Amino acid sequence: MITGTVMTAEGTTMPFANVIEKGTSNGVTSDIDGKYSIEVANLPVVLEFSSLGFTTFEKSVARAGATNVVLEADAQALEEVVITGLATSIERTNSANAVASLTAEDIVGTTPPSTLDGALYGKFAGAIVNQNSGAPGGGLSVKLRGATSLQGNTQPLYIIDGVYVDNSSISAGLNAVSGAANGGSASNQDNPTNRIADINPEDIANIEILKGASAAAIYGSRAAAGVVIITTKRGKAGETKFRFSQATGWNEAINLQGTRDYTEERVLNTYGEAALADFIAARNNGTLVDYEDEIFGEKGFISNTNFSMSGGDAKSKFFAGVSHNNENGIVSNTGYEKTSLRLNLDHKPADWVKFNLSSNYIYSSSDRGFFNNDNTGTTIGIALTATRPWDQLFPNADGIYPDHPNNASNPLQTRDLVRNNETVNRFIVGGSMNLDVYKADNSSLEIILRGGLDSYAQKTRVIFPKELQFQKPANGGLNGVSVQGDTQNKNYNLSAFAVHNFTTANDINFRTQAGVTNEFFDRNTVLITASGLVASETNVDQAANTGVNQTRFIQEDSGFFAQEEVNIMDMFIATFGVRGDKSSNNGDANKLNYYPKASLATNLNEFGFWNEDGMWDQFKLRAAYGEAGNFPPSGALFTSYNAFSTDGVLGISLIGIRGDGDLKSERQKELEFGSDLEFFNGRLNFSGTYYIKTVDDLILQSALPPSSGYTSEFVNAGELQNKGIELSLSATPFSNDDFQWDFSVNWFKNKSEITRLDVEPFNIGAFGAGLGTFRIEEGKSATQIVGAYPEGLRVIGDGEPDFQMGFNNVFKYKQFDFSFLWQWKKGGDNINLTNLLTDLNGTSADFDDITLDPDGVIPNGQFRPNAPADVFVQDASYLRLREIGLYYTLPDRYLDGVIGGAVDSVKLGFSGNNLINIFDYNSYDPEVSNFGAGTIFTGVEVTPFPSSKRYMFHVAVNF
Repeated sequence: MITGTVMTAEGTTMPFANVIEKGTSNGVTSDIDGKYSIEVANLPVVLEFSSLGFTTFEKSVARAGATNVVLEADAQALEEVVITGLATSIERTNSANAVASLTAEDIVGTTPPSTLDGALYGKFAGAIVNQNSGAPGGGLSVKLRGATSLQGNTQPLYIIDGVYVDNSSISAGLNAVSGAANGGSASNQDNPTNRIADINPEDIANIEILKGASAAAIYGSRAAAGVVIITTKRGKAGETKFRFSQATGWNEAINLQGTRDYTEERVLNTYGEAALADFIAARNNGTLVDYEDEIFGEKGFISNTNFSMSGGDAKSKFFAGVSHNNENGIVSNTGYEKTSLRLNLDHKPADWVKFNLSSNYIYSSSDRGFFNNDNTGTTIGIALTATRPWDQLFPNADGIYPDHPNNASNPLQTRDLVRNNETVNRFIVGGSMNLDVYKADNSSLEIILRGGLDSYAQKTRVIFPKELQFQKPANGGLNGVSVQGDTQNKNYNLSAFAVHNFTTANDINFRTQAGVTNEFFDRNTVLITASGLVASETNVDQAANTGVNQTRFIQEDSGFFAQEEVNIMDMFIATFGVRGDKSSNNGDANKLNYYPKASLATNLNEFGFWNEDGMWDQFKLRAAYGEAGNFPPSGALFTSYNAFSTDGVLGISLIGIRGDGDLKSERQKELEFGSDLEFFNGRLNFSGTYYIKTVDDLILQSALPPSSGYTSEFVNAGELQNKGIELSLSATPFSNDDFQWDFSVNWFKNKSEITRLDVEPFNIGAFGAGLGTFRIEEGKSATQIVGAYPEGLRVIGDGEPDFQMGFNNVFKYKQFDFSFLWQWKKGGDNINLTNLLTDLNGTSADFDDITLDPDGVIPNGQFRPNAPADVFVQDASYLRLREIGLYYTLPDRYLDGVIGGAVDSVKLGFSGNNLINIFDYNSYDPEVSNFGAGTIFTGVEVTPFPSSKRYMFHVAVNF
């Protein structure tokens, strides 16, 4: 019998450490006090001691009795650090903020996301990620800790290797044909790609998410919606390593609605005798067609190829990677193709200086089809709602498509002939230089210089050929439309910082940093719309009519940042800082806006009297306060004009919105406090956070009397408050040489309230109170949904979820890795208008069911169009298997001698996204947003491009 105690280098006992007789399956686990006892058949024997986060230790034991061992922390599992300043980081155990972090394994380890922002689903508390369109190439919105603005920016700031990157969604001009903004809510409904989709997830080393102003105050005027800080992979000194991976698979629609169960009586009652004859003929001839499956039933091929190499020596290191992704959509002629090239270099010519360079070139091309709302009956989804199985819509032998007998467009013709393409050429480069000006035993001074550039050219080409049914002049068409958009974007940022460290004899550390920043943003979009095309020409100069729209956005920001951190023996860690910003987007471009921050964390476990029995590894209490800004929307500060001509005389006209040069930026103030606990040498962790976030000087668009000559103006006229709770739990219940189980759970909820409103309550973000709309009203939720009733407006829903939850498990058994992530969204309502359109056309799958009428008499398809607004407001809860992956790593014995022994490992696997989806929502998917990513008023559905599930097979080789 061999007994003993397993200890850490700090002298604390180590529970649940593994003790194994080497070369056998004989093993035990230490108890809560780190004690173990193991029987062995023969002596001497070699025992292996191991625990998560510590190096494995072997000890030869010659005789029975007490054998105590000490395990050292694994160098590769050293304390994780998080951002605490523009030029510094801090150990997570000392951070006063709940900063979420994702590793490369978190991002792509289970299954590769189609776009980078898709990797954030369900993986940390506080983020609402919403897919706005199922079209290939992205279209997601990320909102951190609830509503941050009603009519300003709602998306977080993205920073990659120190570079401020653009995440715009630029319309392709589909409204020229769809007319979607001509009625209802006059805003962009094209649902374009958001530009963060350009970034290759395989290049990412880690992501940090600063969810609120208490952490993001260091980024000042752009940080009210949070900050996502991305660090890409870099080389390591040593032998050059290569990695090749190939993933191949397909996608398919998550959920199709199906067709109405037509009978002769139903066809006759809904469409009349002529339609009945066509129905009977098609049924007898076997030519009834499920057009929903015809359009959305494709299994789009997916191929993701990645190759990288890294290496270097003590002075110079490199990482280079190339990737090519090709993804076809679930609709013919839709797809997304992207090529990414990356080169990261690190060079340290001397001990006192080092240089870093990050560079990335991206080319992407996406074909997104013609979907979403319209007022002309022309999009594929709208046309599909009016399509019956007996309608003959396929082309004849000459490729001529018949006109739709019941609608303005033939959806098959639109699918096959309309072109909606977006191409991007993008270059992102960032560099830094670190200078150690001074170093001594207890103090040091470092200078850090940084710069970054994000430049891209985006081209959109939308072609509606003249042979389309709805383009024929006889049908009221425009005889062909060509819309060409060109965007040139250039952002650069420069910064310089000094960081001074000083440690006293009593182990009190003072870290002081100060610096200056400068950011420049320049985006120019020209959109040319041409109609009346000549012959088969698509050039805009070969058209009878042309119109040009140009949008310029130029802004320069500059300022300073200063911060002081005091660490008293890891017992108390206090931080005080301020960011000062001025911007050309302020009414007074020379006025500095100040954004303060302060925080305090105390590690009770560092006090001996709190942890005498070694009960916990960490018991931290923390509190933080910070402020951040949100600029006014573009065009809010100054009155703009349009040009016109009457009888050859040129003139200008008001656009209807009066500018206000005194308009203030929105200011977010956040107080956050919480606690972090860690037990059993890091095998059990818990974090809880409560926050109160207030947005002052809320920017709203207020109506003006017609006598003013304007229709509206932007004003600071309200206050918005969010309160929320975030809880996270992670654990390693079991771990030995053969098997390990890790799981994590995150849960969060947020409640918003308009705490002050200086203008009259107003409706926003949908199509009127008769169908359900969002309403801004003092004392009510910022995302409440109201409906019109005889007695007046009534609250009938809320777009904000009751809570969201993610549950992740990772199992490792010998050569197998199995992981899965469930996401549960409870509550949150959508305004579903797809049902209404199918009802009006008699095509709803549930048209003849009687489930809505309280009296049980009227079928759904007849009840809904005349029903009150609450019928269209539906619960958007779901439980979704967001990710799943199973991988097998070939044993080393199979690789001996392969390519001269150069192959280090080969991994094979299968993975999937959204394979199981459980919801009662009456449409394709509860995850929709007709108005895209730039608003908090998501969850409005009008015939969207359905979302997909993905099946992928993988092979990865390291050599």
